[in-house]
Amino acid sequence: MNCKFDANNAFQKSWDGGNKRLVKLGNAKKITWKVESFRTGDSPSPRQSVRKNLEFEPLSTTALILEHRPANLPAKPAEEAEKHQQQYEEMVAQAKKRELREAQKRKKQLEDRVKQEENIGNAALTWSQEILPNWTTMCSSKRVKELWWQGVPPSVRGRVWSLAIGNDLNITHELYDICLARAKERWNASSAPSTTTDTDTGDAGSSHADREASLELIKLDISRTFPSLCIFQKGGPYHDVLHSILGAYTCYRPDVGYVQGMSFIAAVLILNMHTADAFIAFANLLNKPCQMAFYRVDHSLMLTYFAAFEVFFEENLPKLFAHFKSNNLTPDIYLIDWIFTLYSKSLPLDVACRVWDVFCRDGEEFLFRTALGILRLYEDVLTHMDFIHNAQFLTRLPEHINAHTLFSSIAAVSMSCRNRKWTQVLHTLQKDPERASPVLKR
Repeated sequence: MNCKFDANNAFQKSWDGGNKRLVKLGNAKKITWKVESFRTGDSPSPRQSVRKNLEFEPLSTTALILEHRPANLPAKPAEEAEKHQQQYEEMVAQAKKRELREAQKRKKQLEDRVKQEENIGNAALTWSQEILPNWTTMCSSKRVKELWWQGVPPSVRGRVWSLAIGNDLNITHELYDICLARAKERWNASSAPSTTTDTDTGDAGSSHADREASLELIKLDISRTFPSLCIFQKGGPYHDVLHSILGAYTCYRPDVGYVQGMSFIAAVLILNMHTADAFIAFANLLNKPCQMAFYRVDHSLMLTYFAAFEVFFEENLPKLFAHFKSNNLTPDIYLIDWIFTLYSKSLPLDVACRVWDVFCRDGEEFLFRTALGILRLYEDVLTHMDFIHNAQFLTRLPEHINAHTLFSSIAAVSMSCRNRKWTQVLHTLQKDPERASPVLKR
C-alpha cells in the first residue's frame, strides 16, 4: 500500500499493528508510506519511544521544525537548527499573545454583560417601584425621559408601552372577545362550502371577495413574520395569538381591514403584552394620525409627511439630500416600509424595541428622526451609490446594527428647522399642500 504527498521535511514514523510496521521514507520533496512485516520481538527505536510520549501530533509541517532529520539524511546545520528554534519560539510567543488577547476580550465581554444586566435590573426596579405607580406625575419628568432614551427594561416594557400609547378608543377586553368571535365566524364561513347563489351580486359579492382576500393575506403574512424566531409560524406558540389579533382587528375596523405589515406591529406587541392588552395597544397605535394615513393610503397626507421629512433631511444632511435629489431617490421608496412596520421588519428586533420605546415617548416625530439617524449613520456609504444600490441598501439594511451606535446618530439629528419644530412644519404643509415636494407628486 503506497500513498504519496509533499512535505517540507522528511521523517520516519513506525506504527505497531501486531506484526506490521508503517514506515515513512523519502526526501524533502517526496514521502512514501509502506507496510513492512517485522518480528514481534523487534523493539521500537528510542525515537519511537519519545514520540509515543508526545501529548499531540503536529498538525502541519511548520510544527515539525524541531524534528531531527531521519538517520539516512545529513543532520541539520547548526545555523538552520538555530533558525528553526527561533521560529518555533516566535510561533509559541504569538500563540500565547493571541490566547491572552482572546482571554482579555472574553473577560471584558463578560464584565460588560454583567454590568449591563445589573443596570437593567436596577432600571427595572426604578420603573416598577417608582415610575409606574406614579405614572401621571412622573412620565413627563426630565429624569424619566432620560431613562426612556436609554431603553425601557424588557420586564416592564409592555406596561410602559400600554400607558404611553393610551386607550383613547376605550377598547375593553370584552370588546376584543366580541371581535375575535366575529372573526372566528368569518374563518369558519370561509372554510365552509360557498352558499352564494348566482343571483348574489353587487356589494355583497365584493365584500365577500375582500374578506376572503384579507383572510388569505393574514395567513400568508403570519408565516413571514419574524421567521428566524419560529414562534409565529404554523405550529409555533404565538401563531394562533397573532392570527386572533389580526382577525379581530379586521372586524373592529372593517374600513381599514388588514394591510400588509400590520403583522410585525402586532407581533412586537404580543412579545411584550398579554393578548387582550396587545390588541388594545395595536388598535390605538394604528389609530394615530401617521399610521392611519399610511394604512388607509391617504395619498395627500402621505405626501405631506414626506415633504416634512425632506425639510429636516435637507437641514441635517444637505450633501446626502442633494445626492438623493440628483438620483431621483424619493422618501417613499424607503420610508413607507419603515413606517408601515415601525422599523420592526427593517431593524434587529432588540434595536426596533429601543426605537419603539422612544416612539411611545415622542410620537410620530421620532419615526422620522430615526429615519434621519439611519441615513446619517450610513451617509458616507450612501453618497457613493447610485439609485439602484441606494434603494437596495435602504430597503434591506445591514443585519447587525448596534443600538448604541444608531442612537448616537439619532441624537445628533436636529428636529428644528429655522426655529420651527416638526409639528409646526407639518401643520404648515397641511394648510398649503402645494408646498409639498414636486418630486413626490410625479
